Amino acid sequence: MEHEAHFGVGRTSNRQKEQALANDAHNRVRDLYVTGLRNAHAMENQALSIMKPQLERIENYPQVAEKLDQHIRETEGQIGRLDSLLEGLGESNSTIKDMALSLGGTMAAMGHTVAGDEILKNSFANFAFENFEIAAYNSLLVIADLAGETRAEGPLRQNLSEEEGMARWLQASLADVTRHFAELKSVGEEAKV
Repeated sequence: MEHEAHFGVGRTSNRQKEQALANDAHNRVRDLYVTGLRNAHAMENQALSIMKPQLERIENYPQVAEKLDQHIRETEGQIGRLDSLLEGLGESNSTIKDMALSLGGTMAAMGHTVAGDEILKNSFANFAFENFEIAAYNSLLVIADLAGETRAEGPLRQNLSEEEGMARWLQASLADVTRHFAELKSVGEEAKV
């Protein structure tokens, strides 16, 4: 009898250990998800710090200015959705990450201002950054699923869709932007922005 009681206790202890391990694994995935949300938040702030200076400088490319203005508004909405997801978890964004990536974005935007083909360099960089964001959101959707965060799917898919739309537009418009740049240069006009 004593042996049976001891055996039962051992099973309970093993179940408790298994549950503790499962809880630990879930907490690690949740932490990964929160980190991903914070990284996405900082990434979107970086995007704003890249696009806003570009928009302020554009003079000869009204279609680019219009699309940048639209995507800035979309990006602000994306940040709001990420804030809501973080708040729903009792978390907040990382101010340090936001500031660091925003500074990096500002520096990148300023770096192109000295180039004679600023509009082209901005177009290349924007296309690359949009594809970086697309990859980040695709990864974050997988992590959210692993964490069981089903309510995140809608907001994250909306952010992803907006990034995909901007990337498609940048790719489709690059030939026209390049032609317009070359036309302005060929007649001696300021073409860089």
